[in-house]
Amino acid sequence: MASLYFKFAAMNSGKSTQLLQAHYNYAERGMYPVAMTAALDNRAGAGTIASRLGIKSPALTFAAETDIFAEIKTLHAKKRIDALLIDEAQFLSHAQVRQCAALVDDLGIPVLCYGLKTDFMGRLFAGSEALLCLADNIEEIKALCWCGRKATMTARIVDGKMVSEGDQVAIGGNDLYTSLCRKHFLRGQPAANVQSEVA
Repeated sequence: MASLYFKFAAMNSGKSTQLLQAHYNYAERGMYPVAMTAALDNRAGAGTIASRLGIKSPALTFAAETDIFAEIKTLHAKKRIDALLIDEAQFLSHAQVRQCAALVDDLGIPVLCYGLKTDFMGRLFAGSEALLCLADNIEEIKALCWCGRKATMTARIVDGKMVSEGDQVAIGGNDLYTSLCRKHFLRGQPAANVQSEVA
């Protein structure tokens, strides 16, 4: 039975790697998966999902105005789609998450969404909030803080320091973001050399 999945984590947890592996697994079994990513994230090139491990795959893109249900329904009518895999799902709108739910409920297409839960200020993204409300299955992918604890937060780093103000969306990778545990996020400690640790 088809389901809507939300697999979330902080930056550098391997979300894109897991998506690409799932896409490969579907294709290897003779199925037809479709990958999709946010148009505004073009770090690997427009319409490309890429992993830090060096693997990548072409993908459809969605923007704020994209009707995901209509687009996938049209493709599905031409060739049966066995799964839709969405990277950067935090950038989905509430309406687009509902469209993904309709793909599951009305067309029986599993939709696997991968993305961040919160932004660099510790606030939910709109897409993540909607997915937490509507997804059938929610899974946290583990990431690590510099201290070895589980990283649950994504911090934005400018000139070596954490920032807590600015536009919610600033596209970047390790050059702009790091993953932290709650303790070091709340203390504003993006690296071990900020000050000595007290256990």
